Amino acid sequence: MVTETKKASGKRTIEINPVSRIEGHGKVTIQLDEAGNAIDARFNVTQFRGFEKFCEGRVLWEMPAITPRICGICPVSHHLGAAKAGDAILGVELTRPAKLLRELMHMGQTIQSHALHFFHLASPDLLLGVDSDPATRNVIGLIAVNPELATKGVLLRSFGQTIIQALGGKKVHPNGAVPGGMNTPLSAADRDKFLKQIAPSIADAEAAIKLLKGYYDQHNDFICTCASFPSGYMGLVDEDNNLELYDGKLTIIDAKGKVLEDKFEPANYLNYINEHVEDWSYLKFPFYKKMGYPEGTYRCGPLGRLNVAQGISTPKANAELKNFKKIGNGAPVEGSLYYHYARLIELLYALERTQQLMEDHDICSTDLMVSSNKFNEQGVGVLEAPRGTLFHHYWVDDSGKITRVNLIVATGNNNAAMNKAVYTVAREFIKNNKITEGILNRVEVAIRCYDPCLSCSTHALGQMPFKVEIVSAGGEVVKEITR
Repeated sequence: MVTETKKASGKRTIEINPVSRIEGHGKVTIQLDEAGNAIDARFNVTQFRGFEKFCEGRVLWEMPAITPRICGICPVSHHLGAAKAGDAILGVELTRPAKLLRELMHMGQTIQSHALHFFHLASPDLLLGVDSDPATRNVIGLIAVNPELATKGVLLRSFGQTIIQALGGKKVHPNGAVPGGMNTPLSAADRDKFLKQIAPSIADAEAAIKLLKGYYDQHNDFICTCASFPSGYMGLVDEDNNLELYDGKLTIIDAKGKVLEDKFEPANYLNYINEHVEDWSYLKFPFYKKMGYPEGTYRCGPLGRLNVAQGISTPKANAELKNFKKIGNGAPVEGSLYYHYARLIELLYALERTQQLMEDHDICSTDLMVSSNKFNEQGVGVLEAPRGTLFHHYWVDDSGKITRVNLIVATGNNNAAMNKAVYTVAREFIKNNKITEGILNRVEVAIRCYDPCLSCSTHALGQMPFKVEIVSAGGEVVKEITR
């Protein structure tokens, strides 16, 4: 819904509430001057979760079961992040089969999440048109126009979810990973069943990439300029600077591609990342410490990861990465709409990597657990969730009880960039009182590029801002209380 308010000065505020086709609840507020030009725009995250606080007092072993409840879209990411933090607290090195199974579950999460976003949330804008009728600019409209494409999305997401179910017991909120390893082996029957699905799944991903590249060719000006701006980029890489989603080390580059921090240990993230708070959003604003806020704004997720990585360890995805790199002509790719291309390249990688993992001789081993009688004071679990780098940091007492939790969630890492994207698009398109539904949808399109998961993202940092509005039956704000 779009509403508009006008001040005595002649300035106006446009509110888009809620932002559609994202996970969670958020709105956009756009400030207009007297001439009807956009002078400011913000992405307001209006929901609060609080997991950092109410996990205190729980025991370490419960965290891989509690934190997936943060979200029904990203549960595996939190499940594995919590388990990795638990491994660090126990001070254990996992068995090779346990590592393989965890990565396989993570690939299932990447497949299902990336498929959901592109085929069901983003493609209606791209394939039906940003100015098309909002009544049909959705997955139902997509099914009517291109049922084959919609079916491919359903099948790809189902494939990823079935992998998660095989290893975690459930498609949502799995319980396969525990501190010290995995409690569920992969059966040979499931392995063989999944291997038969790899080839058609890869073909579906390649078809989506071909379709998207065709759209880019037809709408090159819009793709290159919409929500395009310089920023830093962050992502996990392996020792050869290849894309890494489950393990690896973190690299941060600047807007020109210069390496600012080369392959640092993720457990040391607090040396490099700090968090800023604004009183108009419950979502924190992480930034690169050495540059300060907002100069230290960086982007993560598919676009950030592919800008940071120099290669991909699977052949088909690596070939697409080379095409992606050409877009920037040696510099990072800046346009937010290229997130979709990067996301599909990662989908292709996850499918290829799934095949590699399934064909590993250790994948069906039952040697899955290691134990420890000690508790380190703290532990950090880091991986690349579909939307970006995810940090789980726990402090415990000598009995393993949680005393403090810090979460920097993937969507949070992109918060400053999403606000920059919203402002950039509003300033470009809203001029001289020209405000159409299609123009306002372009603002939402800029947000959807980042596939934000607001259910995951809002937790706590000191005294959180709080605002209560009392609204009359006619919609007028009669009283406002703030903290």
